[in-house]
Amino acid sequence: MNMKLKNILAVVAISASTAILSVAGYGKWMQSKYAGTQEPGKLPVNYAGFYGNNAPSGIADFTAAATAATPAVVHIKTKTKARQVSNQQRQRNPFGDMFGGDMFEEFFNGPRVIPEQQASGSGVIISQDGYIVTNNHVVDGADEINVTLTNKKSYKATVVGVDASSDLAVIKIDGTTLPYLVYGNSDDVKLGQWVLAIGYPLNLDVTVSAGIVSAKARSININQRQSKNPIESFIQTDAAVNPGNSGGALINTNGELVGINSAIASPTGYYTGYAYAIPVNIVKKAINDMIKFGSVQRAYMGINYPKEGLSEQEVNELDKTYGSAWKTNEGVFVLGVAEGSAASAAGIKETDVITKLNGVPIISGPELQDQISRYKPGDKVSITYKRSGKENTVNVVLKNKAGNTDIVKTNSIIDKLGAALENVDKKTATANDIAGGVVVKKIGTGALSKTKMQEGFVITTVNDVPVKNMDDLKTALGSAKDGKVRLDGIYPGYEGTYTYPVNLGETAE
Repeated sequence: MNMKLKNILAVVAISASTAILSVAGYGKWMQSKYAGTQEPGKLPVNYAGFYGNNAPSGIADFTAAATAATPAVVHIKTKTKARQVSNQQRQRNPFGDMFGGDMFEEFFNGPRVIPEQQASGSGVIISQDGYIVTNNHVVDGADEINVTLTNKKSYKATVVGVDASSDLAVIKIDGTTLPYLVYGNSDDVKLGQWVLAIGYPLNLDVTVSAGIVSAKARSININQRQSKNPIESFIQTDAAVNPGNSGGALINTNGELVGINSAIASPTGYYTGYAYAIPVNIVKKAINDMIKFGSVQRAYMGINYPKEGLSEQEVNELDKTYGSAWKTNEGVFVLGVAEGSAASAAGIKETDVITKLNGVPIISGPELQDQISRYKPGDKVSITYKRSGKENTVNVVLKNKAGNTDIVKTNSIIDKLGAALENVDKKTATANDIAGGVVVKKIGTGALSKTKMQEGFVITTVNDVPVKNMDDLKTALGSAKDGKVRLDGIYPGYEGTYTYPVNLGETAE
């Protein structure tokens, strides 16, 4: 065989490998093009030479995977400015509303000052134009986000979208032809397979650790700290992960992203055995939504089922009500169906056992969450369930939390206020010694109409988070965990700070 023919065959082999890699893990929902999309058939420069002669063999050698992936894992440093807040633990002064907010509270109890805070974490570049996925808890509440690549280049980053339920966030830096990680398929991850965790633990430079997949579809109830509707179906691994690894990459030996490292199980806060990563198939859907809409389009079936880690009392109560039937290992036992929900419309009832979603076997609640999280409101899926020993399959049109199939955008949170708003002008801000704010030009008929607020009020903080403009207001409202917010601000020309509690209902998690 002559040299020319060998070269042609090598090119064909590399091209075939590239095509297979590009197709793997992509569903039909990823086909639309928008900023941040990974283009099929195109590999970033950091994968040059990885395939072909350098493809992984049966020997556990991780150098090729680590070399390809590390340039696309970044160090994220955040800064939260010092701010003065009132003590949330003390009882609110009953005369506060009469005399202008917290005047008497501040006088008798004194303000509390939170000093400037700095933190660090990791992130993964997922497109050549600078979109980065990380954890929500890495960037939550940050006033400044700085990103440093392995080549020591630093960038200022802006938040594109956050999702407390899955603990994911997307941030953006300005760049071109950046290295990025190619998506793998977390469904293909097997127990016992080698994986690598890449990040910046303990403020060290980029660090790679190896381990195996210890479990899948694991729920540890950690996301309930920041969301009323937590989504957990973690990949559990024994690769060493420490504070600072949050938001970093979990890759397979092909150098493909299979998860975003999110949490550790430890009594000390440091690595003692197990770490948890968000499966990339959940991550891809969330990224797609946040870039397109600013928030995740989350679908709901509208059922209750036994959660992981039940207390002894909760187990006893279920035993009294359902006997041993709820402990089935055939699927997810339905404890209740919400009125008007997708499940109710499809005829699913209490004590049914859901066994499949679109033909994919379902055994546990986290597995059901994993599958549902890949769809958006309005998508039709088939649900297979057992009732009285008989298996049935029905079609279900998934809905959002509000019970419809509308697209939910981040702006809808501001819309709940029902007011005409605009940024305060510099002249007014200077005259009243404020850094900025949002003026309520017209109260309207929304949530603000249920308060005593008057038109002309300038919002300067939301739940003690500074608000200088409309973007700050949107972010602060979106961070409210229960939809209940406290708006502080001023009336230009009048002394004192005024406070108004506002209930946004179900708009924030």
